[in-house]
Amino acid sequence: ARVLSPPKVGQAPPRAPLLSVSIASPGALEPRAASKGAPVGVPGLLSLPPELLLEICAYLDARLVLHVLPRVCHTLRDLVRDHVTWRLRAQRRVRAPYPVVEEEDFAWPTACIELEQHLSRWAEDGRWAEYFCLADGHFASIDSVLLLQDGELCLSGSRDRNVNLWDLRQLGVEPSQVLVKALGTEKNSTHKGWVWSLAALDHRVCSGSWDSTVKLWDMAADGQQFGEIKGKAAVLCLSYRPDILVTGTYDKKLDSYLLCMSYQEPQLWAGDNQGLLHVFANRSGRFQLVRSFDVGHRSQITGIKHSLGALYTTSTDKTIRVHVPTDPPRTICTRSHNNVLNGICAEGNLVVAASGGLSLEVWRLQA
Repeated sequence: ARVLSPPKVGQAPPRAPLLSVSIASPGALEPRAASKGAPVGVPGLLSLPPELLLEICAYLDARLVLHVLPRVCHTLRDLVRDHVTWRLRAQRRVRAPYPVVEEEDFAWPTACIELEQHLSRWAEDGRWAEYFCLADGHFASIDSVLLLQDGELCLSGSRDRNVNLWDLRQLGVEPSQVLVKALGTEKNSTHKGWVWSLAALDHRVCSGSWDSTVKLWDMAADGQQFGEIKGKAAVLCLSYRPDILVTGTYDKKLDSYLLCMSYQEPQLWAGDNQGLLHVFANRSGRFQLVRSFDVGHRSQITGIKHSLGALYTTSTDKTIRVHVPTDPPRTICTRSHNNVLNGICAEGNLVVAASGGLSLEVWRLQA
């Protein structure tokens, strides 16, 4: 008997299909009534024990396992629908406590897909990532960046007091058309102070500034302003959710000198001015500190982007670090820059960092 070893982290699975599935028509993928299992005494793939079937599935892309195998037969459908299957698969990939905040209805299949995609994209120290530098558009340090529409559009906030709109679909195609415009109708700038934070919910965007205001923009209406919130201190960070707009201000209203945040229910990840990463859990409407991590930054953390399967951080130590969001986070790639990095955003297959050197640093990953 052959013993199959799990694939190494970051390596693509073998392409040779273990199951032959015709996809000539949607109906070809529908489970047949007689496909509940292999006939007794007839050798075949489905006669194997579930443990061996799972071992074989470990060599297949997680998306194929989740979306295609359930259409082959009832046996594979039941095997794939078991969330324990996905929990074990994810834990084998990361080999560390995951997730940091325990959840009752954690989306294990989605998390597993994101984890494997993240590890594959940044395999071999990210050698397959395509790099761009957008150096024309701001005349002062860029302090915030935000990706929209699955990475097609980008917003950047700068100490020149402007919020610029970029069309990243033009990268490598029409460089002169990447920069679209600056938001707002003010003659000289979008805000009256440095723009340090950006956040979005669907087509609505908010920008926070050292002028102590949060301005609201409607991207579905060509970036028109539809509201403004006036505060009493500089707005350093934002998180825009359906039921709440979280702001971190210079008067330490969150009881800590937090410089950046990334919120995905129920986890709030925040970086401080000492280079530490903190994880809060939203429990009955109150944020409670769960864990604090040292992820290798030598000075303040300026940007965080957290999702089910990925974690990015930037710092004034001039590095961007790519992590797996385990407990503790595992760093899989580090990129150094010639200036401080002030923010990070990742969406779709795009990762964009805001630079103190007046540029946007862009990485286009494998789709």
